[in-house]
Amino acid sequence: MGVRIIKFIDRYIGNVLCLILGLINLFRKKTPPDIKNILVIQFWGIGETILTLPAINALRLKFPKAKISILATQRNKDVYESFEGYNKLELIDLGVFSIIKFIINNHRKFDLVVDMEEYLNISAIIALFVGKKTVGYSHGVRSLLYTDKVKYDDKQHVSKTFLDLVKKLGIKSEVISLEKLKVSQKDRQVVEALLNKLKISKKDLIIGIAPGAAESAKSRIWSGNRFAKVADKLIEKYHAKVIFIGAGDERNLIGNVQDSMKNKSFNLAGRISLKQTFYLIEKCKLFISNDTGPMHMAAAQGIKTMGLFGPNLPVRFGPFGKKNISIYEGKVCEYSPCINVHKGRVPDCLFMKRSGNYQKCMNAIEVDDVMKAVSKLL
Repeated sequence: MGVRIIKFIDRYIGNVLCLILGLINLFRKKTPPDIKNILVIQFWGIGETILTLPAINALRLKFPKAKISILATQRNKDVYESFEGYNKLELIDLGVFSIIKFIINNHRKFDLVVDMEEYLNISAIIALFVGKKTVGYSHGVRSLLYTDKVKYDDKQHVSKTFLDLVKKLGIKSEVISLEKLKVSQKDRQVVEALLNKLKISKKDLIIGIAPGAAESAKSRIWSGNRFAKVADKLIEKYHAKVIFIGAGDERNLIGNVQDSMKNKSFNLAGRISLKQTFYLIEKCKLFISNDTGPMHMAAAQGIKTMGLFGPNLPVRFGPFGKKNISIYEGKVCEYSPCINVHKGRVPDCLFMKRSGNYQKCMNAIEVDDVMKAVSKLL
């Protein structure tokens, strides 16, 4: 089932179900459990999944003897498989039968459920049926299903907002850095072999660029022509080896960027797995990206990272870390931020595509803005 269909069903049918179940939940007996079995729920983006890891690690430290399970999907499982702060990974496909099967098999099994989905109704419904104590955000009708509610603070980084959920449990912790993703020796060898084949050595200055974005909001994508100009300048000024990173379906987009370039670069979209991409990014001296998953991968791996923003706010989703930079020109647009994930609002640009104002905020970022930021990072 496609992402848009899932979100449509979740919003309109899910709201009704949450209202009905919420009224029933008012009469449910709530006895504080002895926390031995914990479930964390997170279904969606790679970037957001990476940002949940500090909170899960804090949960592990607070309840060292508890069994922590994570409920995820195929979309984000690779991130959790590259993290060691839990005991078991459960996967569902968000289809009706998969959800019902999980609920039946795990009814009231968990002493604590921490719902890290910001707006989906289905995660709250699952939490209600499988958990005794449930923690989630206080906005929306879904909040009726939680025993403990936390206000979503949209004026801070999302990694801290996820941590707020577990702070409700008496955890006193702060996000100092993101959790580095572990990479197997086999995946490292695949990347090393690829770089060797491309004649990219350890001595080379490797700069990674992610010019794409997830399908939920393509308006986050900066101009391909400007990415091409930046890549050429990086090669000419710093003698860099520029590698473009993305999903397999972004290979053509990257090819179009390369067609506008004067110098040689490398299109690695779809050539390696997501886990191998974690290690490939580790080989970079600098990583430049739209507001999308690879940006958070780079920040997690400790690479100097630059994020380009317009429809979304870097204060919420910027590359976390003191040495990283976000370029934001959303102030030129009366609609920015039009992306508010916690409200379920992830639209394409609110201006018509044929209008002169389409992607007004992203188009306000100039090549010189990026190059000035590069000089600060290198």
